[in-house]
Amino acid sequence: MAINFNPQVMINIKTLGSGIKKPDENRNYCLYDKNKVEFLAANANETLPSIIEYLKTSNDENGILEALFAVDKIADNMNTAEIGGARRLYAVYPYLARFNDTNSPEIQVMLAGIYRKTLVPDAFGPLCNMLHKQITNPVSKYFDPKEETGGAILEYIRAYGASNIYASAAPASYTSTIGVA
Repeated sequence: MAINFNPQVMINIKTLGSGIKKPDENRNYCLYDKNKVEFLAANANETLPSIIEYLKTSNDENGILEALFAVDKIADNMNTAEIGGARRLYAVYPYLARFNDTNSPEIQVMLAGIYRKTLVPDAFGPLCNMLHKQITNPVSKYFDPKEETGGAILEYIRAYGASNIYASAAPASYTSTIGVA
């Protein structure tokens, strides 16, 4: 995978995770560098290869979180441009899968959000494993990661299961509007 050198992209990638604020007793979500994430998301074609390279090698939880947040925003932008557009991010899944077995509730929530938008079939099992882990060994005291993970699982069931189950029972006028691939 070729990475073009752009100093602005490289600075944003090099500083991933700096200044991130994790959830605490007053806030149940992370705070990221808004300008950095918006730049990375707005220039997805140029920045995505660098984000992937970062995710392939980084072990810095804060940097991983901010990189995942940027991927999540890229997915949002793709879905805004085209219904289901984020599904084109399926090629990113192998690099995200590295974190599927994490114990970090923040990373689990970010992955669940991305998987919910991209609907990569291979992510369904890891989502179920994450939910099981969150139920049997809760580790977050400031938020409930089961909400996002469970919601992602329900989105998979809706997207992949419901259309197959109900398409044959629905009147013809409804089956043409389902729109699920």
